[in-house]
Amino acid sequence: MSAAIQINGLGKTYSNGLVALDKVDFAVEQGEFFALLGPNGAGKSTLINILAGLVKPSAGSARVNGADVQQEWRQARKNLGVVPQELAFDPFFTVREVLQLQAGYFGLSKNRAWQDEVLEELGLSDKADTRMRGLSGGMKRRVLIAQALMHKPPVVVLDEPTAGVDVELRQLLWRFAKRLHQEGHTIVLTTHYLEEAENLCDRVAILDKGQLLTLQTTEQLLGSHPWREVQVVANNLAEPLNPELAKNFNGRDGDWWCWRLNRQQDSVAELLESLRAAGAVLQDIRTREPSLEDVFLNLVAR
Repeated sequence: MSAAIQINGLGKTYSNGLVALDKVDFAVEQGEFFALLGPNGAGKSTLINILAGLVKPSAGSARVNGADVQQEWRQARKNLGVVPQELAFDPFFTVREVLQLQAGYFGLSKNRAWQDEVLEELGLSDKADTRMRGLSGGMKRRVLIAQALMHKPPVVVLDEPTAGVDVELRQLLWRFAKRLHQEGHTIVLTTHYLEEAENLCDRVAILDKGQLLTLQTTEQLLGSHPWREVQVVANNLAEPLNPELAKNFNGRDGDWWCWRLNRQQDSVAELLESLRAAGAVLQDIRTREPSLEDVFLNLVAR
């Protein structure tokens, strides 16, 4: 079985000389929940636009469920549903008309049952006859998701789907995304809320300056970060700290004293013993393991 998305030597250089993508290679496997991360300007949007047939690559190739996005663009487009960042819509169409028009592009204008199911899942049933200009920003975001799903694509790209939405809508979107994934859809997520990628995604690719920095499982990425933080609340502890305690000291957060320890070289037990030897009386202790955000910032640090 072919990969859901196959990228080979993909490059894009714009007419002004900007290199948006530089020989990018990776594959997204069938049924994955995959994160595509990177700072602004990393090349994520260019890559997604190439997959969607909106941008022509300068080099290399891209396939969606085996169909080349340039040579077999009709089938590639049928295989892919993209939920864009921008809230682009016709203000005079109703929600139902938007979905019917989108379905019609793929010869599926009579799929009323599927329209109703998606409207129900996204909490839009009571808005079906409302014109788009009368919807809130969050409701418009839901319509974009429904629109991308009208032809039941096996591969779904969610491009910053929760940007600017409230907590309730964010939770609804992720419940729906999980359901799609459980039903066998391949999901590709771009987001600046890295805790979402950490909680949802099997593997993570990080782009920066048009190049692929890393592609690993979420667990591998988290395990690659060298630091953990140890925080304590203690009586009889004051600055300046003795040399043993000053080593790796990372400042204070209210009552919490913080140390940044190398996970391979530094021992939490040794730190606690040094605190006791200095006369500190421990009241509380906690550790913070690295998050995907820590790993991301470490990799793309300028």
